[in-house]
Amino acid sequence: MESMDKRTFLAILLTMVVLIGYQFLVSGQKPQPQPQKTETKAAPEQSEAEKVKREAPAGAPQAAAASFEEPAEAKDIKVDTDLYTIVLTTRGGTVKSFTLKQYKDHQGRGVPLLRAQGLFPALGLGASADDFSIAKANFSTAGTDLTLKDGQTGSLTFQYSSARFTVKRTYIFYGDRYKIDLKDEVGGVPDYTITLGSDFGIYEAKDSSAQHIGPVVLKDTERIDIDERKLNEPKIFKEGVRWVAQEDKYFFASIVPAGQVEEARASKLRDSAVVTLRVKSGVNDFIVYAGPKAYDQLRELNVGLEHIIDFGLFSIIARPLFWVLKFFYRFLGNYGWAIVLLTIIVRIPFIPIINKGQKSMRKLQELQPKLAELREKYKKDPQRMQQETMELYKKYKVNPLGGCLPMLLQIPVFFALYKVLMVAIELRGAPFMLWITDLSAPDTLFGHIPAWFPMIGGFAVGPLPLAMGITMVIQQKMTPTSVDPAQNRMMMFMPVVFTFLFLNFASGLVLYWLTNNLLSIAQQFQTNRKLARQQS
Repeated sequence: MESMDKRTFLAILLTMVVLIGYQFLVSGQKPQPQPQKTETKAAPEQSEAEKVKREAPAGAPQAAAASFEEPAEAKDIKVDTDLYTIVLTTRGGTVKSFTLKQYKDHQGRGVPLLRAQGLFPALGLGASADDFSIAKANFSTAGTDLTLKDGQTGSLTFQYSSARFTVKRTYIFYGDRYKIDLKDEVGGVPDYTITLGSDFGIYEAKDSSAQHIGPVVLKDTERIDIDERKLNEPKIFKEGVRWVAQEDKYFFASIVPAGQVEEARASKLRDSAVVTLRVKSGVNDFIVYAGPKAYDQLRELNVGLEHIIDFGLFSIIARPLFWVLKFFYRFLGNYGWAIVLLTIIVRIPFIPIINKGQKSMRKLQELQPKLAELREKYKKDPQRMQQETMELYKKYKVNPLGGCLPMLLQIPVFFALYKVLMVAIELRGAPFMLWITDLSAPDTLFGHIPAWFPMIGGFAVGPLPLAMGITMVIQQKMTPTSVDPAQNRMMMFMPVVFTFLFLNFASGLVLYWLTNNLLSIAQQFQTNRKLARQQS
């Protein structure tokens, strides 16, 4: 009979390789940031009163769509705060561009959450889910550029009126917050839609960690990811909609309605994923958030935006680990050392269980010759062989599953901490020591090796993942082995596989795994020495 705990242990390792390898293989290369387009200076604003009527007639028909004559010129207004710069346009009273100041791209410039207006303008209004003609109308405004410092607020108002629609929308900006208050006053139709538009909130359209990128809907407390590739027909949500958003790994933009919505809809229009809210006409208040996935800031808003951070299947474990990580950072001032300390703290409760498992594996190794004799003796009688094997385990007080139990118990904690280190924006740009200046980026001290397989692309090479691989080899050498040479070769191949997978992983993740390996080596050393003393 094969060693049960070895096979189970091998199966667990292979499962982890598949889960981690999947994220590595399905990812693509990060696109280079596109240069910001130069804004065209608009001509002086013409009086909107000369072009349209200021009020809709009382008996105006409530049509589902309207045609607008698109003016040749529009006016841009810039709002500048310590956190972001937003450019709005009178064309639809929409957002033209949005750039964060305190987060930098690969060239050291502010992160653009909207480089330029796409096919569907950000915060554009429409008479239906696929008609955003209101967003093409030229609104009037008396507003001018704003510069807001910490604690200051400012507002801009845009208005439009035609024979069928009246729209007045007011933005309120805060100098020290990412949230923007938006009030829409719409008449002439029974209901209307508001959309995040094309790509608003998405900085990196592809990500090497294979995190979800695209539309998200929060329904009650359920976060629903929308896969643009599978969006063959609209997805409609009517009950319990709290917000809609568009996200990448670290950033997002969202619309949070203050009142009840008729529906939220995600659909593909002209090869672009578009998420909308449909609300009744009249006065509607919204919170617009465009910025980082900073958990504490989002939770303070008390509208459920903290659910945009996906802590994964084991979120009930991940959230406390995330809080402890930030707690350690407040004292240490370095997220790298906070990860090291967190890894140590997380491992402490498992020390007795791991010790017991290591002893069980050692005893099982000692029984391998006797097990081999049983396999040879009863090779023609599997039932008798199994019975004799269990008697042998009972005689020597060996639990065949004892070696894999510690690993099984650690898997939820491992994946919870793995997810925390993967999604925490606090690690973005956070230095550790020496050459590691960004814990969210791969260790690239030795440079990049070009791609040899199109799906994988090039990969980074640095001392940290190589050190992790070496410690895995040492750990395998110290761990009791099977009498089966093929199984031993497979186990020794695991460090190679893991090293390759971790080459392109964030340095913070590699640091966690390296620290865990060092702790395992120390504990295995103590266990082996204790068992050797008992046998002498």
